[in-house]
Amino acid sequence: MRFTSRPKMNYMPGTASLIEDIDKKHLVLLRDGRTLIGFLRSIDQFANLVLQQTVERIHVGKRYGDIPRGIFIVRGENVVLLGEICVCIPVKDLEKESDTSLQQVCIEDILEEQRLQQQSRQEAEKTKHLALKERGLVMPRPDIMDEYGVQHQY
Repeated sequence: MRFTSRPKMNYMPGTASLIEDIDKKHLVLLRDGRTLIGFLRSIDQFANLVLQQTVERIHVGKRYGDIPRGIFIVRGENVVLLGEICVCIPVKDLEKESDTSLQQVCIEDILEEQRLQQQSRQEAEKTKHLALKERGLVMPRPDIMDEYGVQHQY
């Protein structure tokens, strides 16, 4: 019987593969829905990240605003997506996509738009719960449920 050697892997396992991405600009999508953009400065075996020159980007429709956050430490379990941002796209290619591009607005405007969007979502959710209640269906509110799905009244 003849044994052959395993083929060599050209990549590092786990978070070690991100060592090559240190000092590059990244977009990080968090579990709570926030989007961070910053330079990856450090990473550990638990995928904890240190971002520098970080901004929190808030999207509402086709508009966005960036809130400067500085140095940001992210616990690895909260990372949903991590991707490098390529800053080498020619301007002429960006102009071709002008109908799909986003418009940057000031922080105050985007925060107000976000507040109004959240308020309308809450009103729609309340209307949905009332309609279900009228039909005899009661949905538990997520804000009064524990991690096991047990409803508590506070």
